[in-house]
Formats: sequence, C-alpha cells, structure tokens
Amino acid sequence: MGGHRVTLLGLGTYRSHDAATSASVAASAGCPLIDTAPVYGNGKHQSAIAPVLREHPSIRVTSKVGYMTKGQAQVALSTGDLTGEDVRFRHSIAPEYVLHQIAMSRTELRRPVLDVVYLHNPEHDHQKRGDLHKRIRDAFGALEEATASGAIRGYGVATWSGFDTGAFTVHDLVRLAQEAAGRPETGLRAIQLPASLVKIAPIRDALLGNGPIGRASEAGLEVWASAPLHGGKLVRLVNERLARYISEGASPVEAALLVTASAPGLTGMLISTSSTEHWANAASVVGGPLLPETRIKDISDLLLREHA
Repeated sequence: MGGHRVTLLGLGTYRSHDAATSASVAASAGCPLIDTAPVYGNGKHQSAIAPVLREHPSIRVTSKVGYMTKGQAQVALSTGDLTGEDVRFRHSIAPEYVLHQIAMSRTELRRPVLDVVYLHNPEHDHQKRGDLHKRIRDAFGALEEATASGAIRGYGVATWSGFDTGAFTVHDLVRLAQEAAGRPETGLRAIQLPASLVKIAPIRDALLGNGPIGRASEAGLEVWASAPLHGGKLVRLVNERLARYISEGASPVEAALLVTASAPGLTGMLISTSSTEHWANAASVVGGPLLPETRIKDISDLLLREHA
C-alpha cells in the first residue's frame, strides 16, 4: 500500500490578494513553510512577506525560478542573464537566469539562504523550445552550484502538468539531478504538484506507491500538493452529498482538503488564505484523523469513473 503519511499545512501565496496579511496569519498559527515565487503578485509578493519571515526565522521559505514579469525580464536582459528570446517567452530555466533569480529572491525575501528553489513549470519551456531534459539538467547544474555555495539548501520541480503529460517522471528528475551533480548524492529535495478532487489521479496512484507522489516519497523527496481546492473552484463543485460521502459532517471545503491531506506519501499541502478562521479550519482538518486508504480508493474510483 501507500507510503508514510505526514501531512503539513503550508501557505501558498500564488492566489493571495494580500500576501503580507496571509503570511502574518499563517506565521501566527505556527505555519512551518511559506511558498512563493518572484512573479507572484506581479512581482510584489516576495518583498511583501519579507518582514514576516524576518520576525519568524524558523519558517521555511520556498521560491521558484522560471517565470518573470516584464520589469524583471528587462533587468535580467540588461545584466546579460537573459536573452531576447527568453524575454519574449517570459519564462526561462537557463542556468544564468536561474542564478540571477535566486540572487533576486534572496534579496527580496531578505533571507541569505532559501530552503528550496523549484524550477517553475519547466514543461512550459518544453512547449516552446523542446529538448526539455537537457534544459532541466543544465538548470539542475546551476541549482547544484547554488546549493554548494550555500545560497539554497536544496531544489526541486514545481509543475502543473509535467507529470500528467509525460514530459518527465520522478525517475527522470532523479537521473538528471545525478547527471548534473556528477554523483548519486544531489541537492534535489522536493516536488510540488496539484492534487485534489479534480486532480485525483496522483492521489489514487499513491495508494499503490506509484505515480509522482509515490515515486518521490520512495526516492526520499518531499512532496507538496498545490491547489488542493483547485483554485477555489472546489468550494462550488463539491455538493453536500459528495461532502457527506467523503466524511459525514464535513463541509465541502473540509471534505476536499481531507482527501488531499490523506494521500499516502504526501509531505504537506499548500493553501492560500488571509483569514484566521479559514486557516484554523484547514489546520483542524490536517491535524485530525485522516481517511483510511480503503476510503480514499473508493472516493478516487468514484471520481475517476465520473470523469472518464
């Protein structure tokens, strides 16, 4: 059956309307990790949450490299860390830009060391230019350099569709990291992917230790679920009948979070909220009894049949 079950609740700032308030609420509630990116909030979120991170140095912070705002692209172009082609794509995992964005994030977040830096949707790079695995390996080389220098503690891949489309597998990422490092031991530490009632397949596969969650857990990587409420859409999609089927007495939000939190092999999931009440509610779901694996299987099979 599935692997270990340790689910933490982290703050994801992608959809935050007020990143500073969201970070303050999460930090006050004992949040262990805040996830962000240079492009979030049109380039403003990292600087906005920096004061909270300074007040709570024990909170881990994860950022990303890849996407860029227009202003960020122009700065990198002027320093020679980005090509005109990259500016047009507004996305790059070229080694020079990886190191440029890491330096920028350390400055904006006021953290001399970032805990994890993810390649942000590297499959987007593939859609434009191909030769994805070579580009990932080259980016991993830069991330290995940043790890060795002490700028970051490790790296990973945050993807929306990379595993779904077969652009890469966990095995591919481990292999490419080892090739980049030139040894079996690497700085590859984590993956981040969507897992929810809508994106149920990774949860179902994890029951057998398969799929990206199962394989990453087996490889000793952290696995963080993004969008457990599918960008808030599940609040409307989950009716009371489905919520009761998942867990008697659960609200639609609680039911949706409970399914994701119960995935075997998951390290944690990211939610976005600036409400103390909403954070406490999500924390109670994560901290309470999780669903047995047999129940997750029944729910997954039901949803997969409906979506077939």
